[in-house]
Amino acid sequence: MSRQRSMEVIEQAEYVTIGELVRLTAVRYSTLKFYTEEGMLPFEQAEGNLTRRYRRVESLERIAQIRRLREQKKTIPEIKEIRMWYRKNEKGSRKTAMNRHPFSYNLFFEI
Repeated sequence: MSRQRSMEVIEQAEYVTIGELVRLTAVRYSTLKFYTEEGMLPFEQAEGNLTRRYRRVESLERIAQIRRLREQKKTIPEIKEIRMWYRKNEKGSRKTAMNRHPFSYNLFFEI
């Protein structure tokens, strides 16, 4: 088993593990694993290594977005639908997508 990286190192790293995301966000491991399995939290996996690596900045933003939507009482299927809609309709400009989406732009993109 490897030693844990310090928070200083984690906060500067491009990639983090799910355990490090737990430390950064205080979101339970099982919750982050669920988000990963549902395709809501993308990861990369190196060949020959089973460790999932998450882009730190992108993952922190995505987790914050999910939290905000959950606070607004959105269900997981609704959050996935919102995310899919934005990915499909974004075509270069979030503000353009904002004007056409039935949900508030700020619910998903504001950090």
